[in-house]
Amino acid sequence: MRRSRISRSGKDKTGRSTPTLCYVPPTLADLRSRLQAGPPLGDAVLALALTAASLALITLPGLEPLARWLGIAPAVTRPPDATGLVLAALCTLPVAFRRSRPLLLLALTTLPEWALHSLAHPTGLSGLAALILLYTASAGRGLAMSLLALGMCVVRYAGYVLLVPGGLFWRGHLAVGTVIALCWLIGRTTRLRRAYLAELEERAARLERAREADTRAARAEERSRIARELHDVVAHHVSVMTVQAAAARRVLDNAPDAARDALTAIEQMGRAALAEMRNIVGVLRTGDPAERAPQPGMRDLPALVEQMREAGLAARLRVEGVARPLPPGIDLAAYRLVQEALTNSLRHAGPSAQAWVTVRYDPGELTVHVEDDGGRPDGKPAAGGTGGGHGLVGIRERVALYGGRLRIGPRPGGGFEVRAHFPLKDGT
Repeated sequence: MRRSRISRSGKDKTGRSTPTLCYVPPTLADLRSRLQAGPPLGDAVLALALTAASLALITLPGLEPLARWLGIAPAVTRPPDATGLVLAALCTLPVAFRRSRPLLLLALTTLPEWALHSLAHPTGLSGLAALILLYTASAGRGLAMSLLALGMCVVRYAGYVLLVPGGLFWRGHLAVGTVIALCWLIGRTTRLRRAYLAELEERAARLERAREADTRAARAEERSRIARELHDVVAHHVSVMTVQAAAARRVLDNAPDAARDALTAIEQMGRAALAEMRNIVGVLRTGDPAERAPQPGMRDLPALVEQMREAGLAARLRVEGVARPLPPGIDLAAYRLVQEALTNSLRHAGPSAQAWVTVRYDPGELTVHVEDDGGRPDGKPAAGGTGGGHGLVGIRERVALYGGRLRIGPRPGGGFEVRAHFPLKDGT
């Protein structure tokens, strides 16, 4: 089909330009699309080769013994003429379109083959073309359609038996039936194998999508964990630094030495906060667990309580039961809980408050209890403190992550308390 385009080179009587049509030769993409619209190149080559071989067996005298041995030439035949050659070509050329309509082509090619048998013309390779169409139908269609194709081949061969009496002995009929059944079985096996491979590919794709989803979930969980760690570190150290800075400001004029000590404590606290945050954020750069810095745990509670004492909070630590190693997750969660609770006591109750940390090791449970007496009689937060944040949410998440129980609220007799119970397995 010719392609045209509109050109503005023409003009009418009034001087206005008029569109004209000019021919544009087809491009390489057009030729490729036209080729793709027809039969596949391999099928076209197969059909031409099959037709050429079939016509050669019919027309070349030297190949007549081979044709008789293959059973494709009847005992009494007419000399090859145009009718026989056309009918033989009609039996093999449709193989070029075998992928689109194999059943229809199998039915259509039966008619010229029966015509060749009835006219005593050699059939060439029409039987091979029928076997190719049978394989295509059984390999590319469902079970019902493939069985229909098998039945059509049986009917096709039955027509040969009726039209050419005495053409083959019973052994020949058995051999032909075996070949037909094998072609059908090979086609079905090919279809099942393709379906199995497609299922494997789909399963692999589903597993890949599931793996990507798990990876995204793991990344989100890791980001949440790092966010909780950073919040606990920043909230604790910044709160202590704020209290120390407020104390240094108050005594700067009257007691320079005390102010100097407070500034030294602020500097040390800032360095510790930077070091701990560097260790936490370093996990994002190196995914190797061996390169991660050791996380704090219950063994570091004495140092934490002493740090809070230096900040002005009268904190005391009491351990009940026999201390033993804890699972890393529970160890870190319990430490962060105490750190957040003491930070809140320092921030809200003020340096004049008293706080108690009680850790009790039971056979199947770890209990962490942090309480303070309220400190400030007016109930207002200490200087620099804030009344809200994500600390309590982080504590709840940590305790719930390990199946624990948590109580946060006012303490009987005044003050505030945080009590958590972590379940422990036997032997931990």
